[in-house]
Amino acid sequence: MRESDTQMFARRASSFGAEAAAYAAHRPDYPVAGVRWALHATDDERGTLDVLDLGAGTGKLSQSLVALGHRVTAVEPDPGMRAELERLLPSVTALAGGAEAIPLADASVDAVVVGQAFHWFDQERAMPEIARVLRPGGTLGALWNTDDDRVEWIAGLNKVTASRVSYIDWRPGKGIDRHTGFTPVEHGEFPHRQPQTVDSLLATVATHSHVLVLEPAEREALVGRIRDYLTSRPETSGGPFDLEIVTRVQRCALT
Repeated sequence: MRESDTQMFARRASSFGAEAAAYAAHRPDYPVAGVRWALHATDDERGTLDVLDLGAGTGKLSQSLVALGHRVTAVEPDPGMRAELERLLPSVTALAGGAEAIPLADASVDAVVVGQAFHWFDQERAMPEIARVLRPGGTLGALWNTDDDRVEWIAGLNKVTASRVSYIDWRPGKGIDRHTGFTPVEHGEFPHRQPQTVDSLLATVATHSHVLVLEPAEREALVGRIRDYLTSRPETSGGPFDLEIVTRVQRCALT
């Protein structure tokens, strides 16, 4: 029986835990300017915040929030990802749970931020929960690191990297929709970059869900095609290089 798009979506959403250590090692962090913008204020303007990192994964965004001096609670449904977060960030309170049932009290946080995960949420269930845990005027910010395909070799890489499941697009929502009780969604973009080598970029690609769910032989063939591409390009074949990234951010506030 052919796997449905909804089944594939669910399998992709739950594929990360087995590779939690690789995810923590190879996924990029977030630019400070983008994280501050997602919080809707600079540290000087609002001081230390109580922030919920929702769908926190291994704590890539939590790490940035801690560095900015905020008090962070991380909520993550996958036990493998959560265990890696607890190992790397013992100062962060890590709780089991998801966006549709947040294990926090009403009006308990100043901001909710989501790194690389909002598209997995069921917004009709998640947004009321986010509103419930936010204090009046609190901010919701969602961040995505995306390869900057305005760079010619990166555009070519994205084509080579696509797998047979890359374009399955059944999902609750790609980004934050307008919801009653929240201000209109604002959009920001922030330049970022990640130092890479051919091997480290291949390891990064291997942590993406559309690669994780492939059968081993298919995954090996895909990685081989990507290696051939990277070793053929002057930008990437001569040693270390930077992967240019655009961090896209959406934010709104509870009214």
